[in-house]
Amino acid sequence: MVAPLKKKDDIKIFVLYLLHNINRPLEYEDINAIVMQDGIVGGIDFAECFVELIDSKNILECPDDGKVYYILTEQGKHVAESLSGELLGYIRTRSLKSALRFISFKERGSEIKTNYSIRADGKYDLCCQIIDERQLSLEIKIVADNINQLELMMHSFDDRPEVVYRGVLALLTGEIDYLIED
Repeated sequence: MVAPLKKKDDIKIFVLYLLHNINRPLEYEDINAIVMQDGIVGGIDFAECFVELIDSKNILECPDDGKVYYILTEQGKHVAESLSGELLGYIRTRSLKSALRFISFKERGSEIKTNYSIRADGKYDLCCQIIDERQLSLEIKIVADNINQLELMMHSFDDRPEVVYRGVLALLTGEIDYLIED
């Protein structure tokens, strides 16, 4: 497993690298999700570094129609191009792939559905679905032992379906073998 980035300069380079390769204005929440989704950067570290990137004029705030988007400045692009080679290739590749999947998922306007039924034994059958362009992309059926577990699973899926999708895909393709015991 990749060790999280801890040095502020590494985190800043990582953020600039991702924004440079995504190459589009994004809201803070999306940048936060993209940067943190693979567990390479911690939340507090990201927040501090992001503010510093704005203060150092590497990232520019662009208000538009009541929302605030962020883009790289020319200086930020130069830093990203010059220093991204200092990041481990594995971190760059994996994180960029995850970021592009996140953007694609959001742009597709995927429909997220969860429903459940109570079983005779008092447990719950939970069904979680992702529907893209009226086609089923993911369907997970699982049994929850109790109402608390059911609510937790439903909330997790509804809150971050792209993470669940990415996790299932990674498990099925063997990208995260460390979870599977020999």
